Amino acid sequence: MPIAHDIAQSIEKSSWIRKMFEEGTKLKALYGAENVYDFTLGNPDVEPPEQFFDELKKLSDTPQKGIHGYMSNAGFPDVRKSIAEKVSREQSCIVSMDGIIMTCGAAGAMNVVLKTILDPGDQVIVPKPYFVEYGFYAKNHGGEMVLVDTNGDFSLNIENIEKAVTDKTRAIIINSPNNPTGAVYSEETIKSLADCIIKHSKKRSIYLISDEPYRDIVYNNKTVPGIFNYCPQSIIATSYSKSLSIPGERIGYCAVNPACKNFDTLMAGLILSNRILGYVNAPALMQRVVGSLNDVVVDITPYEKRKNLFVNGLKEAGYSFTEPDGAFYIFCKAPGGDDVAFVKHLQKYNILIVPGVGFGGPGYFRIAFCVSEESIKKALPIFKKALQEYNP
Repeated sequence: MPIAHDIAQSIEKSSWIRKMFEEGTKLKALYGAENVYDFTLGNPDVEPPEQFFDELKKLSDTPQKGIHGYMSNAGFPDVRKSIAEKVSREQSCIVSMDGIIMTCGAAGAMNVVLKTILDPGDQVIVPKPYFVEYGFYAKNHGGEMVLVDTNGDFSLNIENIEKAVTDKTRAIIINSPNNPTGAVYSEETIKSLADCIIKHSKKRSIYLISDEPYRDIVYNNKTVPGIFNYCPQSIIATSYSKSLSIPGERIGYCAVNPACKNFDTLMAGLILSNRILGYVNAPALMQRVVGSLNDVVVDITPYEKRKNLFVNGLKEAGYSFTEPDGAFYIFCKAPGGDDVAFVKHLQKYNILIVPGVGFGGPGYFRIAFCVSEESIKKALPIFKKALQEYNP
């Protein structure tokens, strides 16, 4: 075999999102892009805020000596200080720059954290439905992902999480607002989860890792509660991919709870992992840009309008789902219960969505509504027609 056995197996299990993206490419070539309704990729289409381009232009017009050179593997000190102030506001506690590491996006942050804390055979508990890459990230560093069911509304089921804890458990990953469900976990739920972690961390520390790239994309007057005041052994992994609409720039950070046991050792491990994983450091130019934009967030009004369009249209058509409170996804029940079959049925109508099985949620499908209003308006009557003509 020309490639590693593990990678060959991973290709077979690779993301349904990418599979559907490739199917979309074929359909667009056959019927024209304007006649294909692609709701597969969570690729933010709202342009970055004007302040992003202003800052970028300012940096290019007034170059500073050494701005493109190496820096500490943790990132520029002034940028980390700025990010620490932002995290302090969000978490309602004092976080210093010593607890911030700039990373190559949230994916880089997650891999840095898991590289640092996992020994071979350690387990990482993940509530499902979940972002599919978590399993690959854990496996990258010798870990094993253990999936647990959430409640019917996709809120965390603390009892299920507690039952999954063993002496091999090293971390629990949560993602709020959630991809693929759009669920936002309540403060009461976070407190209950923290109590569970503290209870089971007496012999060996269990880390709560919160993946938060959608933190700023919330609706219905919801807020994303902080985790630092509830769980000492907690780490945030996040990025600016959604909050500033710059996923291709690969810029994010991880933040460590200042109350974390063995804080200095953990930080030293994270900084080393950032280097030896090959990231070396986060992109220098993007560090400078985001460090000046802590109070800037992309306008989420278009996302909210599109969400409401889909919510109202799908309800009227007869679909069943829990309305999302954040992110830009709707996780909808598949008519007849077979998500793969219904996804294939929708392809006949040139509608592309992702089956829930790709997120550990069979029986559902994910719609990404980070697309134009026009596309949604044109697709909704087709969703209705496809449901009426579906005979599983």
